[in-house]
Amino acid sequence: DDFGTGYSSLSYLRNFPFDKVKIDSSFVQHATNERSSLAIIRAVTGLSSSLGMATTAEGVETPEQLDRVRQEGCNEVQGFLISKPRPAGELGELLTRYRKDSAAA
Repeated sequence: DDFGTGYSSLSYLRNFPFDKVKIDSSFVQHATNERSSLAIIRAVTGLSSSLGMATTAEGVETPEQLDRVRQEGCNEVQGFLISKPRPAGELGELLTRYRKDSAAA
C-alpha cells in the first residue's frame, strides 16, 4: 500500500505474497505535469506487471490523471473521480451506476 512512501521496500515485493501494488496519490497528483512523478509511475507499473501484480493508482481526481495512469499501465484506480467515500450499503447502487456510465461512454 502506498508504494514509494513510508516503510515500503522492494524487498517486500520479493518476500511476501502480494498480488497488487498501490501507487500513492502524491505521485498521481503530479502525473500530468511533473516528469519525475510520471517516471516513477511508469517504473512501478512496469515492475508490478513484470511480477504479475496489478497496479492501483490512488487519488485519481481528474480525467487527465485517469488517462495518464491508464496509459502507463495502471489496472485499477481509486479516487474522487470515481467516487467519494461511501457507506458499504451504497456500493451496489454505485457499481450499477458506474457500469451504466461506462457503457454509455
